Amino acid sequence: MNIAILGYGVEGESVYKYYRAKYPDALFTVYDNKPEPKNTLPDDVKFVGGVHDFRGITADLAIKTPAIPPWKVAVSGQVTTMAREFMKMCPAPIIGVTGTKGKGTTCSLIKSILDADGRKAWLVGNIGVGAFDVIDQIGPDDIVVYELSSFQLWDCDSSPHVAVVLGIEPEHLDVHKDLDDYIEAKSHIAAYQSDDDIVVYKADNQFAVDIARRSSGNPVGYQRQEGAHVEGDAFYYGGQKLCSLSMLRLPGRYNQDNACAAIEAVRPWVKDGTTIGQGLAAFKGLPHRLQLVKSVNDVAYYDDSVGTTPGSAIAALSSFDQQKVIILGGYDKGASYEELAKVMKEQDSTIRQAILIGHEATAIERALRDVGFSRYDNIGMDVSMTDIVNKAAQYAQPGDVVLLSPACASFDMFKNVYDRGDQFIQAVEKL
Repeated sequence: MNIAILGYGVEGESVYKYYRAKYPDALFTVYDNKPEPKNTLPDDVKFVGGVHDFRGITADLAIKTPAIPPWKVAVSGQVTTMAREFMKMCPAPIIGVTGTKGKGTTCSLIKSILDADGRKAWLVGNIGVGAFDVIDQIGPDDIVVYELSSFQLWDCDSSPHVAVVLGIEPEHLDVHKDLDDYIEAKSHIAAYQSDDDIVVYKADNQFAVDIARRSSGNPVGYQRQEGAHVEGDAFYYGGQKLCSLSMLRLPGRYNQDNACAAIEAVRPWVKDGTTIGQGLAAFKGLPHRLQLVKSVNDVAYYDDSVGTTPGSAIAALSSFDQQKVIILGGYDKGASYEELAKVMKEQDSTIRQAILIGHEATAIERALRDVGFSRYDNIGMDVSMTDIVNKAAQYAQPGDVVLLSPACASFDMFKNVYDRGDQFIQAVEKL
């Protein structure tokens, strides 16, 4: 059997191990856009590098990495993906989570609540381990929590038992054909559900509502009075008080939304408020997601480097009542900054300064000028993170919050969002 692995990152390694065990006599070839393999290849694998068009490949079976668009792939045999195969083979019920932002946090909250209830839960996908790495260990009484990006959902033709659709905004338009293609990919999380499945969705996000309507399952909107919602200083389910809001250790209204989505997702298994509160309290947050680095001279520095969309920056700004200095900019992902600029103008009295960096600094400046927001400093690309943090410290006053929530990708100035966040932390530590 001739097996092609299209793209060889962490997921590609997992794919190789799984299919090598399944087909010990198969011939394996890795096709990748990089000229040399990023990770060490097994000796029995042929490597073909510098591939940007994966059409015309001869193989009995090809397993595609998520980020390769389907229209760039044409193979003589069957084409599939890890997510697609896992959904079909997994013996346990799957809670799948998608959305533009908040997937990792919501998945982690779901698993934390299930753990508090004493259940065996597996966290797979971008936030957890490779799905194929653990599939042979999963039992029918377990529960799988699967973080699913639009890239992983592109090719899926089956949906999880519980589909969670968080807020959606334009994203990855540098890879997807357009917004419709992005939404279409996301919709696969619910499109193949049956009438005994559940779709949990953000009730005030039209894209999420539209995706939920494509499901044949039971639709459940969160932050609604009849379901999981916040009322006063507590989480409620309908009229039942579950636990204090203080049990959630994460700041911001959007993390309250994520918690409500998690409460809805676990509802088929966990209804007890005390258990839910314990699960929420046990999760302290993920790196680079609105995480307090430290306070210096009574100024709190928050790392939200994973906030790569305008909506993420809006959510971060709305999480604090204090005066804020926000660092914006980076690599273009095809997003519009008009709504971000409007919100910043509306919150004019609580934003002390915006520091604009990177490739998109000028585009963000233009959007801010158009709405009449004038307190920005465009320092461009020829600066280090230490320069950026020092500039923010100059503007900040005691009691303020400094936010790294760039609304953009990181590839113009940094290796990735984690490198950008790590450099921010290091620069803050030097203050």
